[in-house]
Amino acid sequence: MENPPENRIEKPQHNKTVVIGVTGGIAAYKIPAVARGLIAQSIDVYTIMTKSASEFVTPTTLSALTGHPVYTDLFSGATSTGININHITLADSADLIVVAPATANTIAKLAHGIADNLLTSTILAATSPILVCPSMNVNMYTNKVTQNNISVLKSYGMHVLEPGEGELACGWEGKGRLPEPERIVLEVKRILSKQDLAGINILITSGPTMEDIDPVRFITNRSSGKMGHAITEAACLRGANVKVITGPVNLDYAPWAKVIKVRSAKDMFNAVKEHLEWADVLIMAAAVADFVPSVYRKQKIKKLKSGMYKLELRSSIDILANIKDKKGKRVFVGFAAETNSVEKNAVEKLKAKALDLIIANKVGSKGTGFASDTNTGSIISQTGTVQRFNLMPKHVLAGRILDMVVERMS
Repeated sequence: MENPPENRIEKPQHNKTVVIGVTGGIAAYKIPAVARGLIAQSIDVYTIMTKSASEFVTPTTLSALTGHPVYTDLFSGATSTGININHITLADSADLIVVAPATANTIAKLAHGIADNLLTSTILAATSPILVCPSMNVNMYTNKVTQNNISVLKSYGMHVLEPGEGELACGWEGKGRLPEPERIVLEVKRILSKQDLAGINILITSGPTMEDIDPVRFITNRSSGKMGHAITEAACLRGANVKVITGPVNLDYAPWAKVIKVRSAKDMFNAVKEHLEWADVLIMAAAVADFVPSVYRKQKIKKLKSGMYKLELRSSIDILANIKDKKGKRVFVGFAAETNSVEKNAVEKLKAKALDLIIANKVGSKGTGFASDTNTGSIISQTGTVQRFNLMPKHVLAGRILDMVVERMS
């Protein structure tokens, strides 16, 4: 029998609903930032606060951020069917319940089915996934009782996000810090994402390569690694096993990915060769140097009085050309950053490198290409279909690329 309409929270179309349960830990001050981060992902956020949680963050703050009242009581408000039972309403409406910070006391209650407040009652009534984010003193966290309770939660199928290490509010050093809001938001996205890449091994290259001239100088390109970063995150969120081979970039890749750091085109080629056998999919998002210095100078090159110096370059190793005979049933995806004849050049590369897909874009335009958070261009397939896309965030483009990878694998 369906629940009566007044006993469900009305969801905005296409949105997910996340209920955050805030308990009485000092780390509760981070929860407004978590709520803001989820809302930025078009997630509808509701909050439950235990009585002690209001000692650390005010209900007014969370209500103002989420646009919804903060729930604290088991019963409130009359409906046409009688009393609105909050724990049933919230449990039925949630796509995910996040307990953050989760104190040792609340974890113990959840492990033993104690439902003595709105939060624990809601979780006991919920059929949605539960994410628990422990935060407490290091000795409380490492205590065998707490660790046993966490193991029980995992055995129930609850997700547990391990706390970080560092200086705690109590002055102790160790494990027990609530992860940063960005990390919690990322974990929520992973749990809510479709898992159509579960069990698939994806090898991604990302960023630029640097080719040394002498001990202090090198040649490189403008790649920031943002596209490879976006694809890595999107693939991890959708359940893939991901290895990312990255040139020098200032980015933190998704925590689930194995990161392999390289510097030169030769380094990247060797890493791709080493890990290709493992991969079901290869996505070459790196901007590998086309040219490298012919000679590496062991000593710093000094300025000449003439003011002129000749730097001789040679072609670098072509990674895709050297591995295409090992393609087998793997899906190969490449990129083509061009300044002219963009699609024509991309099609030639697709055919020459035995690619299934190639993403072509024109560099130099505002908001596109290297170092930008957005891109525009075309996705061209081996069958000749061309999907042109307008300016879009790279994380959205990453999802579109992976959708096409899934199509080819099926």
